Amino acid sequence: MLALRLARGSRPVVQARRLLVAAASAGTGFLLLYVLASAVDRPAGSFPRLLWALVPVAVTVHLAVTVARADPATRPREGLDAAGLGPVRLGLAAAISTAVACVLGSAVALAVFLHLRGDLAGLPFDGAGSRLLHGDQPLPLASALTLLALVPLGASAATVLALRPHRPLAPQTGLPWGITLAACGFAVEAFGGRGLGMLAGWSLTAVGLALAGPGLAYASGSLIQAVRPGGLRLLAGRALQEQAPRIGPALGVLCSVAAGALTAFALRDRGGLHVPLGQLTWPAVTLVALCAAATLLTSAVEGRRSGPSWREALLDVGAPAKVLRTAAGLRATALVAVCVPLSFGVAQLTSLALTR
Repeated sequence: MLALRLARGSRPVVQARRLLVAAASAGTGFLLLYVLASAVDRPAGSFPRLLWALVPVAVTVHLAVTVARADPATRPREGLDAAGLGPVRLGLAAAISTAVACVLGSAVALAVFLHLRGDLAGLPFDGAGSRLLHGDQPLPLASALTLLALVPLGASAATVLALRPHRPLAPQTGLPWGITLAACGFAVEAFGGRGLGMLAGWSLTAVGLALAGPGLAYASGSLIQAVRPGGLRLLAGRALQEQAPRIGPALGVLCSVAAGALTAFALRDRGGLHVPLGQLTWPAVTLVALCAAATLLTSAVEGRRSGPSWREALLDVGAPAKVLRTAAGLRATALVAVCVPLSFGVAQLTSLALTR
């Protein structure tokens, strides 16, 4: 009941974020149902299709955790501990709210999927996608519900783990581990080739970039302050370094998605990447890219709101708002200057590993 009351009393921006999570869950659920229907029609090769479909599941869970962390209702407040609402219970309430949003999306995915297959009659476009969605084959209901439960269960469990009380680590802590995992990913791709080897290698690279993301964002802040910085550059650089732990993982995930897209573009004349998702391959790629971008944007906006009080202090002393906008532009420029070459370099190394 507490989770439902907190969700009902949230601001419109927070509700819009939850609807975004529900939309991402619906898209991922529809893809999982498509993989299930394809497996019923053609059992051969169903396991690789399911593994590739787990990539949208992972980015959807990441988006859900980021939205839950940005929810003002999950922040400890004075007096709530005395009422028995400490960080642990607030984390459980956030996990329930996240699960509700994901279940809503999964239910919409199931209804739309069955409607397009022709299993639900009496509505417009009934059976319009019967051929694509293998409407001539029966859909195992138990298997469908099991797959649809992946996102709600994974998102709620990850939310509990992410919101548990813990001591924050320095942004540079994960940088060497991230570089090591990325290098292991390149090695797996080189020896495993395309197919499951490429999926395993790209997953290791993505996790490595996510671990290295805070260090990369911190380095971007140092780049802004390099070579005799003025007050504006110092402000932008220090602010970016403060936000590095929050936006870093999302930044690394977005870099890995961009590197994957560049790799697919580079290998388009060499047989492509052999992603076995059929006609939903590019919709799945679009879903992954949108989830990664939305995660980074949510982290950046919430990091600015929940950061130190220097913004209010500058406005109190009469600093023009243009200074803050210029500092934000410098931070965005520094991130682009670091992430674009990084994504291009990762794509080049991946292409070399897959064509050796």
